[in-house]
Amino acid sequence: MREPDWIGQAGELFEAAMFRGDTGALERSDDVLDAVEAPLALARGKVLHIRFLGDRVERPEELALFERAAELYRRLGDGPGEADALFWIGCCHQVVKGDGPAGVPYLERSYALARDAGDRRTMSYAVRHLGFADKDAGRFERARERLTESVALRREIGFAAGEAAGLVALGYLAAETGDPATASGHLDEARKVAERCGAAAVSGWVEQARRLIGEQG
Repeated sequence: MREPDWIGQAGELFEAAMFRGDTGALERSDDVLDAVEAPLALARGKVLHIRFLGDRVERPEELALFERAAELYRRLGDGPGEADALFWIGCCHQVVKGDGPAGVPYLERSYALARDAGDRRTMSYAVRHLGFADKDAGRFERARERLTESVALRREIGFAAGEAAGLVALGYLAAETGDPATASGHLDEARKVAERCGAAAVSGWVEQARRLIGEQG
């Protein structure tokens, strides 16, 4: 299925407004241009987030891009798009700014919108990071439930790399709560899943987790 030609539609609406006097075309063009800008803003924000993970340098425009995307998706009535953008706003507060509590309302809203839309992938991201918030607050059982839900959602949709990443998170949690055997089991499974789907970065996370957990033990 071909993607809509939003740029072409915008050009046609410009012609209609400019030369045929169709004033309604101006309002319609706003929606068309918002549909172009929203995913672009979201994609640019995600690229900046990956750069942050590599160099740990905060770029203020990252949050601004996610907020702009959320506003545009909300204006368009695009629930799944808004859920995705809200997740990244919450993630930015939690991961980039180190302010987990500030991110929680965005993560909760993201999860709710994604659930209503049947978007299990975004649900898996939102509930994963809600699990991290619970872990940081010492709510370990709730954290385990949420991280387990994230892995289950990813397994259901065949998101193998995300499943492996989720198992690594469960491994860390098990180690932190004094269950090294379960931690090792999660990491073994994570390694197998990561190798099977070619997620080399996640395989590296598994080995890093083993080293850190071994040092703690």
